[in-house]
Order: sequence, then C-alpha cells, then structure tokens
Amino acid sequence: MATDSFGRRIDYLRISLTDRCNLRCFYCMPEEGVVWRPHSEILTFEEIERFAAVAVSEGVSKIRLTGGEPLIRKGVVEHVRRLKALTGIEGIALTTNGVLLERYGKALAEAGLSRVNISIDSLDSEVYRRITGGGRLEHALAGLETAFRVGMKPVKLNVVVIRSLKQDLLAFARLSFERPVHVRFIEYMPVGNVGSCSPAKERWNLRETVPSDEILERLAEEGREAGFGSLETIARDAAPGGWGPARYYRFSGAAGTVCVISPLSFHFCAECNRLRLTADGRLRPCLFSDEELDVRSLIRGGGSDVDLRDLIRQALAAKPEGHCMRVGTGRGMSQIGG
Repeated sequence: MATDSFGRRIDYLRISLTDRCNLRCFYCMPEEGVVWRPHSEILTFEEIERFAAVAVSEGVSKIRLTGGEPLIRKGVVEHVRRLKALTGIEGIALTTNGVLLERYGKALAEAGLSRVNISIDSLDSEVYRRITGGGRLEHALAGLETAFRVGMKPVKLNVVVIRSLKQDLLAFARLSFERPVHVRFIEYMPVGNVGSCSPAKERWNLRETVPSDEILERLAEEGREAGFGSLETIARDAAPGGWGPARYYRFSGAAGTVCVISPLSFHFCAECNRLRLTADGRLRPCLFSDEELDVRSLIRGGGSDVDLRDLIRQALAAKPEGHCMRVGTGRGMSQIGG
C-alpha cells in the first residue's frame, strides 16, 4: 500500500494520453489557441504501460485515462486492452467529452474499459456550443447513450458550474430519473495562468465559482417546485463506485444520483488519493502544485523499474498537505490532464 508523508493512501493514478482536444472549452483553453507539445515529447503507449505496471506494483489500484481528449489519440482501444492485461487492474476508467464515444464505445468496452465520466456543462445546445467553442451537444449525448448501451458502469456526467453561464442544473437532475447516471457538479477551479493553456488569472475569479452548498440548495428548491421530492444524502459506503471526493445525493425515486465536488468551498485534500501523469511524462503529486518529476527522461535515459519505483516514492514524499487556496498554476488543465 502506497502512502504519502501525511498518511494518506495513494492508490489512484490519472494518466493523460494527450494535451490535444477536439473542443475549445473557454475555461480550459484561451481563444488564441494552444501550442501543442510535439509528438516526440509525448509518452508512447509502451512508456505509459511500463510506468503504469510499476505504479500498480507500488500500490496503485485505480487508473483513469484523461486528456485533452483521450479518444483523439490513435490506438487508444488497443492501449486500454494492453493496459488491462499488463496491470491486472479490474477497472480502467476514462474521462472524455463524449464526442467520439459513439464511434469507439463498443470497442473500448470489449477492450476492458468499464467506467466513464463524460463532460457536458449544459444541456442547452446553444449554451453548450458557446462553452465548447463550437461543439455540438447531440454528439456528446450520443456518446452518453453509447456508454449505457455497451454496459459501462458507473456512467457519470461532469458539469463545471460557472455562475455567469446560468446553467439549468435541474435539467441534469432530471436525467437521473431517466437513467442510472451520476451527475457531478464541480466547482469552477483556478487552474492555469496567464500565457498558459487555461487563463485562470485572466478569467477566473471567485465570484464565478458557485459553492457546492449553494448548488445543493438550488437543486433541492427547484426539485421541490418540479415535484421531484426530497434530496436525500447517500452514505459514502453506498456511493456508486466513487474513486474520489464527491458527496452524493438522490432525489426520491431516481435511478441515478446528483453529487458535488468541492475543491474550494469544502477542502478534501485530507482525502486525496491520487497522482497525475501528464501526457509529456511528468508525474504531478498535486493538481494545484507545480512540482513535477520527470518520468520521460528517466525512461528514455535507460532507467530501471527500480528507478521508477524510487521516483514514485519521491512523488509521494512531495505530495503537499493541501492546496492552500492557490490561484493559478503554471500549466492548464488540458496540459496537466483533466
């Protein structure tokens, strides 16, 4: 079992497959675009698989593939198949915008992908188009339907809540009656910095962040008015296969749940269980810390598995106790891995 210097069990590795994306969400990428990392700087699938196998030997039991948009990387289906066979991990998860999931969902499920989080910030087509820089909501919703059709479980929706967008949160809650979907409302986070991928200090301010308690109050009030019944708390041990810090709730009679993730208003650093491997091969102990360890150079320089284990242990030792409400990071979310 891997633990950090504060006694937290670290068993969750998020692996970014690419810094590229087929959408342009305004809170993730600046209008002027992003300078992509050259392919030579991106870890190969073989390098990722080798590192993942070592991480599993050190106590990691959960792997999530992220991006950018991981499904735009050629060969991702076979990568999932090899990763599952190599590590022996029962469940491999994916975070995606869902646009390409209709195309790849069946093959991914057959390769061993069992869990999926789909990022959809609005169920209004025009608002969705504005948020994503031209994306089409129907493509993302087709991906959601595919996830259910091929038997992925649990299926979760990630919704970043931003005050000025005036998102219809109850529309997402309504989905939890129609499907066993778990809608995760996420506080808008100050990730990124001026000149980097995500312009947190240019656009983010605390007024745009909707605290999770306010989200829950809105859901409960609007749900009562809509006849949804009461919003009931779900105990942690009854949560739908959660790997992270979400707090879960359910409207009476709903097949799915609604939940909140509160990195700013309800700090969960004491429960953090993850490390992040960026697409360009940096091991990041904390989302809000710019400290990174160079996996790529170690692998390409002939480092052994013992060397990789030592590097993982260095990352555990470097993991901070908390993010201390830091505003801005040296790299944006698509560069770090969502």
